[in-house]
Amino acid sequence: MDNHLIAPAKARVSVPVIALGFYAVASGYLMSLIPLMLSHYGLDTAIASWLASSFYAGLLVGALSIEPLVTRIGYKHGFALCLAVLVLTVAIMPLFAHATVWIVARLVAGIAVAGVFVIVESWLLHGDEGDRAKRLGLYMGALYGGSSLGQLGIGAIGVSGTLPFATIFTMLILAIGVLLFAKSEQPETTQSTSLTFKQISKLNHAAIIGCIVSGLTLGAIYGLMPLELSSRGIAHDDLGSLMALIILGAMAVQPLIPFLSKYLGRTLLMALFCLFGVAAITLTAAFSNIYALGAGLFLLGMAIFALYPVAINLACDNLDANFIISATQVMLFSYSVGSVLGPLVADNFLAGPQGLMGYLFSCLLATSIYMLIASVKTKGRAMAGE
Repeated sequence: MDNHLIAPAKARVSVPVIALGFYAVASGYLMSLIPLMLSHYGLDTAIASWLASSFYAGLLVGALSIEPLVTRIGYKHGFALCLAVLVLTVAIMPLFAHATVWIVARLVAGIAVAGVFVIVESWLLHGDEGDRAKRLGLYMGALYGGSSLGQLGIGAIGVSGTLPFATIFTMLILAIGVLLFAKSEQPETTQSTSLTFKQISKLNHAAIIGCIVSGLTLGAIYGLMPLELSSRGIAHDDLGSLMALIILGAMAVQPLIPFLSKYLGRTLLMALFCLFGVAAITLTAAFSNIYALGAGLFLLGMAIFALYPVAINLACDNLDANFIISATQVMLFSYSVGSVLGPLVADNFLAGPQGLMGYLFSCLLATSIYMLIASVKTKGRAMAGE
């Protein structure tokens, strides 16, 4: 009886996580590749921030529209369809090296990736609340682990020619194959119910702010960090390794989140991670050698990539299962708003003395102050019995 109950749970978790891992390898490589290969295709590097913002604008649009797709065709086929659309956007870029085509392709890619995130997150958030942190840990581990491997492609495969796109194309096809041919169970889609605007307004505000700031920082890191490192004279081989260190930091922090959540409120936890990120950036400013930079980026990855899983878990606390897809959309929408604005705002910092690091420092410091105040207010209301 016990074995019968455990096996389906494992099958339900493993298939989306494995497919996500293949997607993450492709995505990690692609996100760092795009700003570096603009000159190879005769495109102005100044459009890097627009490409990043276009992608995140697509995330924003997709976050608002993916729920009907999941309800109609289910989690597995919805996931596969989103990946297929992403494959088409990757295939078209080397064929049509024009700024407008690339911006539109990244917009459509963002819509598809929004589908990937909403589907996988809501898939794993279904089930026992006590195991959510563990399932989200698997999700984040696959996402960030795959992204880390993808970053290494910059040095191993390069940033020119069609081979990088062929590699990304292959990884996405493998992800689709896992979804279509591996056995899996998925949650009932008929149970999904949309949150009303009034219900959305009652979601935890700190969770929403956490997702927005996650977007503001991660959008800038993915879109502009390769250019920031290049402007510091970092070679392509070292650049890929440094970008991978950010993702390895993201992986390293995932097991700590469920552990720390047992002892600290999630709002306070986000405040502490933001302060940790401020300290990491200070380390990169205090020492100019590449080893200090690598250590600082690793710690920065731990801090910034912890915000989204903590925030989305906070948003789904005590939430009925019927609303999980809708709540996930709201959190992804919040993240996307930040991601659209992040590269554009951060672009203004690149010409300054601290560059992108100055932008990240400002975001994290302001957020830590907000979260500390919010955690004190939450504790005060709890003590008052509200």
